[in-house]
Amino acid sequence: MILLPPEIIKTDYKNIGLIEQEIKAIYRLIIFSRHHTDDDLLDYYLNSIHTLQELLVVKNAQMEAQTEEEVGEYIVGLNNTLAFIVEEIINQRNFSKASDLLHLFRLISPVSHSSHPNKFRQTLIQVGSHICPPPEIIPTLIETFFYNINLINNPVIKAIYVHHELVRMHPFSDGNGRIGRMAKNWMLMYDLFPPIFIKNKEEKKLYIFSLNNSFEALRNNPHQFSDATKLFFQLELDRILKNSQDVYKSVFNVGLSSNK
Repeated sequence: MILLPPEIIKTDYKNIGLIEQEIKAIYRLIIFSRHHTDDDLLDYYLNSIHTLQELLVVKNAQMEAQTEEEVGEYIVGLNNTLAFIVEEIINQRNFSKASDLLHLFRLISPVSHSSHPNKFRQTLIQVGSHICPPPEIIPTLIETFFYNINLINNPVIKAIYVHHELVRMHPFSDGNGRIGRMAKNWMLMYDLFPPIFIKNKEEKKLYIFSLNNSFEALRNNPHQFSDATKLFFQLELDRILKNSQDVYKSVFNVGLSSNK
């Protein structure tokens, strides 16, 4: 397996510009619209982000769990993971090295981690039609993976790349989807973008469809940024833009009602 070369990524930077505009608009409201002591836009913004974080945990658990009991187990691990991520962000630390990845594995899939502590998988894995790389090359792929993400300047594209490639590698015996999505959201939240998640069954179908098609296209031509891979990146950008717009509207409506 050859990892997606960062230099071939071609995506719609117009959407990235729109996302950045929404984020800046939110902070303008917070900074310049606090005319009254009860006009606490910052608190409302934080509440909006907290709500998204709660949904992030629940929706991530529901993505992979087969039973209600599993959903509960996954939520515990994901809540612990989110608390760890927030603490790391407070300490000015972004997702950036293999030890961060292993820490996510320990928190998200503690049972599998206890059987394989701080180790990548030792068996072959197939996910749908996608045959994941053999275990003996995982350490080299992980090294290349972290080298590659340092070559990507835009934080949004970097986060999407992290998600896409972690799921494609499947470096662990369990929890790879949750790990990829939480690593991505660590990076988004670190750069003050809202967290994102798959909201419903229709989105889940399209998410899986786009990932599978992207993996197949890269298997056939690993040096081409195909329409299939571009679609996955575009869908992720759409999710970030939508959540950014929703946060802006929430804060704007509070500010508007407070100034009447």
